Amino acid sequence: MSRVTKRFEKLKAEGRAGLITYVTAGDPNLDVSYEILKGLPAAGADLIELGMPFTDPMADGPSIQAAGQRALKAGISMDRTFAMVRRFRAETRDEETPILLMGYYNMIYQRGAQKFCADAKAAGVDGFIIVDLPPEEADQLKPHAEANGLDTVLLTAPTTDAKRLPAVLKFASGFVYFVSVLGITGTKSSTAEAIQGHVARLRTQTKLPIGVGFGIRTPDQAADVARVADAAVVGSAIVERVKAGLDDKGAPKPDLLPGVFSYIRALSEGVRSARRS
Repeated sequence: MSRVTKRFEKLKAEGRAGLITYVTAGDPNLDVSYEILKGLPAAGADLIELGMPFTDPMADGPSIQAAGQRALKAGISMDRTFAMVRRFRAETRDEETPILLMGYYNMIYQRGAQKFCADAKAAGVDGFIIVDLPPEEADQLKPHAEANGLDTVLLTAPTTDAKRLPAVLKFASGFVYFVSVLGITGTKSSTAEAIQGHVARLRTQTKLPIGVGFGIRTPDQAADVARVADAAVVGSAIVERVKAGLDDKGAPKPDLLPGVFSYIRALSEGVRSARRS
């Protein structure tokens, strides 16, 4: 059983949804990025998405695009991203918090799916959320992920109709990521009523947990999602807290880490306060 599955079973036993936090590997620099990663579980993150910076992030809005550019400028690479996860597992002794790599298939293609999955497993990664991997091509990754015990989280959207949804779910494991709005990350939000309807439709098609992301920015919005879904995913708003902790020259200010963790604690409190419907 994967860490992702174990975590969702634990959340179910506790009668609550989880908080999934996204941060960009290497943002704003390698050292601070690691400190953010290391502190996420204590701040309230139940699962962690670690973004793989890419030069053409077509699904990401301005905030995450800028974070990726900061990380690339600071020297992030896949080897260093794997090293961050390896260091996290070794130093924190945390063998329970799932870490999923999120990004674009180009990062996997360059290394080769078989080697990428083996390297990810060795580092302590638990799975992938690949934004631009359609179900028609998921079999390029899925066998290698399964061989290493890694989950492949696929995305659905409001426009994923009844004909296409089974094709997506065929390759999904760990959980299903529902993109609650049309468009790029961090630019708009859906309504609680709309999310509830879409989650209810997904539940008729899969027994996998459902995480909802794109557009969640406040503890109240996270709580609304937590009442109907299995996890609320917050990314752009966290990345914006990182940016707010930089001075005019892009150097981290002393309040960067406290500001990021304070915001995540507030999100976590919102999620934990919501009772499942």
